[in-house]
Amino acid sequence: MNPRRKKRMTLLVAVVVGLSVMTALVLYALQQNIDLFYTPTELVQGKGKDNIKPEVGQRLRIGGLVVPGSVSRDQQSLKVSFDLIDAGGEKVTVLFDGILPDLFREGQGIVAQGNLENARTVNAFEVLAKHDEEYMPAEVAEALKGMEHFKPEYTEEQLQGSRS
Repeated sequence: MNPRRKKRMTLLVAVVVGLSVMTALVLYALQQNIDLFYTPTELVQGKGKDNIKPEVGQRLRIGGLVVPGSVSRDQQSLKVSFDLIDAGGEKVTVLFDGILPDLFREGQGIVAQGNLENARTVNAFEVLAKHDEEYMPAEVAEALKGMEHFKPEYTEEQLQGSRS
């Protein structure tokens, strides 16, 4: 092989190896930022025809309806826990330490982003509440197809407090 071809071949191999390393690094970095969406039923029973379940510690997003009567708040901190349900009937507990969105309420459709703590518990670092009855993310709408929204029931004291 003459020196000119040898130089070109070396340069070509170096470019291919460099692009391969760059692609691998980008894919590795993106893998840490991918959050798969699950419904409570998919989280418990598995997703897809192979029933693939997320691993403990995996980052994910979960969406469903907040079960009425399941919201419990710690009086000493901002810690909140609540249950989510979907049309499949499975319940998943979400733990959150922070300020919930203003639109968050029982019976409301929400999406929580966090880490899987165990098979039925998600430790969330972000909670998003939908803004009205018409719009809902496509994944949540599909998961809740056929379910009715829970109507909030207010006590007289709550109704009086909102008018003053």
